[in-house]
Amino acid sequence: MTSLGAVFRPQLPPERLRDVVRLADEVGLEELWLWEDCFREGGISTAAAALAWSERVRVGVGLLPVPLRNVAITAMEAAALHRMFPGRAVLGVGHGVQDWMGQVGARAESPLTLLREHLDALRALLRGERLTVAGRYVRLDDVALDWPPAGPVPVFAGGEGPRTLRLTGEAADGTIMTAATSPDGVRRARRLIEEGRAAAGRDAGEPHQVVVYLLTATGPDAAARLRAELVAEGLESVPDLGVAGDADAVAKAVQRLAEAGADSVVLQPTADEPDPEGFVRFTAEEVRPLVA
Repeated sequence: MTSLGAVFRPQLPPERLRDVVRLADEVGLEELWLWEDCFREGGISTAAAALAWSERVRVGVGLLPVPLRNVAITAMEAAALHRMFPGRAVLGVGHGVQDWMGQVGARAESPLTLLREHLDALRALLRGERLTVAGRYVRLDDVALDWPPAGPVPVFAGGEGPRTLRLTGEAADGTIMTAATSPDGVRRARRLIEEGRAAAGRDAGEPHQVVVYLLTATGPDAAARLRAELVAEGLESVPDLGVAGDADAVAKAVQRLAEAGADSVVLQPTADEPDPEGFVRFTAEEVRPLVA
């Protein structure tokens, strides 16, 4: 069955998070996703709060920009969340928005090399290994976690371009894709991910979960809000992006992404969504029963 989630967008002030999280838990939402967008809200701090305020909902961070983070810190924070809230934290890492990385003096000359080195070291540290690494970007000297996760935990990576998607297949346990991804884009991504997995000799039977955001608007002005956001993002000419309408229309759009290869579809409200709590309730109570 396709997992269904919703995004708490960081355009909302962080003090709004508690009510959204508690409602998500109450109505049975499967996944609530958070973003570490510059310069709005931190991914780990909001995830920790969301996990503490809830009992059941899985909380994802998609994604943590690796240029901002020493891999040892990423591993320490990820391990702590997984030990405190077993099975409920889902963390993804990625290149980050390059303009933002430049603003803070963290832009890498080779984002692909940085992401590869970060993923390799992060997954090893979370497996409890002791590492000495002298890479182009990641450098560790006899580093191991005192409190690694109690069991295996998946590490996700964000991907858009062909080389990054192949890398997520090689070096990550799952892939996160933006709302700029159409069903055809998911199919292409799946092929590239599998190419990467094959090149790395990954076990063909080992699952690799693909998470896809779906820009979603509902309510009387849904079509106008959806179009305005697509225009603002320069995506209005891309076919099959986003959905506006009632639960049936949204469920059909979710199903198209699932049939293309998405394991989890995360409904992303527009930045001007007037009722974030209502959006979460709509996702869990109206759309979820219609999604296979």
